[in-house]
Amino acid sequence: MKMPNRLVVFAAAAAVSLTAAAATDISGAGATFPYPIYAKWADAYKKLTGIGLNYQSIGSGGGIKQIKAKTVTFGASDMPLKPDDLKAAGLLQFPMIIGGVVPVVNVKGIQAGQLHLDGATVASIYLGDITQWDDPQIKRLNPKLALPSTAIAPCTGRTVRDEFLFRITSPKPVPNSSRASARTPRCSGRRGSGPRATRVWPT
Repeated sequence: MKMPNRLVVFAAAAAVSLTAAAATDISGAGATFPYPIYAKWADAYKKLTGIGLNYQSIGSGGGIKQIKAKTVTFGASDMPLKPDDLKAAGLLQFPMIIGGVVPVVNVKGIQAGQLHLDGATVASIYLGDITQWDDPQIKRLNPKLALPSTAIAPCTGRTVRDEFLFRITSPKPVPNSSRASARTPRCSGRRGSGPRATRVWPT
């Protein structure tokens, strides 16, 4: 069976080249989520083999574009490509890493570990049904907290958010992604896990 000479990877997965020459550095691009572990693997691999790994954490879409253009050895994406897309581009994909995604909040007067949110409440925040920190639904989950009457400014990646909303709201009709996207204007220009985290810090 003839194998494609390049692979694609998704967020918890990554793409690797099948034809990398022994003394040639490996290049990759894509999701920001797996970057920390790729950096550690790259350092260890360099020490063992002398071969470097240059990974650009530019986002899933950028990684897919680069692997399809064959400008990198592998691409990483939060969402796996469809079989037809893989076949058309001559790519393979497989899971590389698994990690958890959790909400991070910065609410004045609330200390770490004090605020409790369940899945339905988080979904309502992303969908715009809950817009203030002192919303009755949040207050019911946190009866002992003095929640401020301030606006919630959600910021999240689209792929992970939409998958979460699909699972939380089923079997109800799947929410329109654009509806949730309208609630994340402050994410504008904040692509990637690191930039989004720094956006929350001073908010």
